Amino acid sequence: MKYVIMFTSIPALDAQVPADKQQEAYGRMYQWFGDNAAQIADGGAQLQPVETATTVKYREGGTVVVDGPFSEAKEVVGGFQVIDVPDMDAAIALVKTWPGLELPGVGVEIRPMVTDYSQLEQ
Repeated sequence: MKYVIMFTSIPALDAQVPADKQQEAYGRMYQWFGDNAAQIADGGAQLQPVETATTVKYREGGTVVVDGPFSEAKEVVGGFQVIDVPDMDAAIALVKTWPGLELPGVGVEIRPMVTDYSQLEQ
């Protein structure tokens, strides 16, 4: 089954991590992708910082474009990856090995992908 895993962090906490510790963690993250290549499917991406985001949203009378993410959450999505594993338990087990989880404020959201759109037809 395919899942999207979204890597989240809290920018204020990211800024408090010393540069050498960040570099060390990034090295382990790149290794994680290599070690788990068999379970990684379809692609993914690291995203540019949240300051580069633009949001298009409907408001009364039409759409508006605003700088930044529309979400008012403290956490931001920094990247995503599609994985293909047997079930949610396997997805959780894989995500628990994500090296970034040792950094403050980092989380990984797991969501099953819709792969059969006929189920959504009314």
